[in-house]
Amino acid sequence: MSNLIKRTLFGAIYVAIIITSLLFCRPYYFQAVFLLFSVFAVREFHHITHADTWLTIIGMLAAWLLFAALSVGMLTGFYTLKNVLLSLYGLTLIVGIVAELFRKSADPIRNWGNLLTGQVMVALPFALCNMVMQKSNLLLLTLFVIIWMNDTAAYCIGSLIGKHKMFVRVSPGKSWEGFAFGWLFALLVGYIFLSDPFHFTQLHFTWWKSLLYTSLIVVTGTLGDLTESLTKRTLGIKDSGNVIPGHGGLLDRFDSALLAIPVLVLLLTALG
Repeated sequence: MSNLIKRTLFGAIYVAIIITSLLFCRPYYFQAVFLLFSVFAVREFHHITHADTWLTIIGMLAAWLLFAALSVGMLTGFYTLKNVLLSLYGLTLIVGIVAELFRKSADPIRNWGNLLTGQVMVALPFALCNMVMQKSNLLLLTLFVIIWMNDTAAYCIGSLIGKHKMFVRVSPGKSWEGFAFGWLFALLVGYIFLSDPFHFTQLHFTWWKSLLYTSLIVVTGTLGDLTESLTKRTLGIKDSGNVIPGHGGLLDRFDSALLAIPVLVLLLTALG
């Protein structure tokens, strides 16, 4: 199987899983799918940063508890369980930190940073998907569609006419021309999906708010992509994993969303 066919086939499967979990199935399916994404993305992060088995297990358990807590928060009447899960999440992190006193690790500060970075950069964004879903499952789907459109247009246009590079040190393939055209295509998609006349998300966004949200997703998504590229370049690896043939690992596929989701939640909170 050629690399193009493999990339297209498994890319389509990945997109289908995301869309069905957000659009066509009950919330429990979304929670199951994204919980697995969260836990195994954290595992992938600890693998590429060479964390040991103990630290990886603690990170995966913490990711599970955090996602489960915010997931339970979507269901009315379970706030006590949510608080219990959040408490267990905090306790798990404390155990991971204090355990360095007894493990006699050569670099405990590196282990602390590895554990907490995995939670902030990977586990937290996946868990915050629950808050966006609580607002609107179509809003979260729109976020992914905007990111996909931006990435596709930026890659295609950048490959053709991209001459002015954005961050050669981090990602030599990205150009300002690709970024600009990706942004324009994303604005069109964002306007169609978010603006009031079309009523796709049922959130009644004005035209300027739809363009604001789209622009925010494009900028933070691009920065998230570059951040992950910096991580891989620092570690000397091409892909974060091989779970998706032709595409790499989970972090390779979700890199843009991992920064865009928390910022989107902040914007939703700020603007209501």
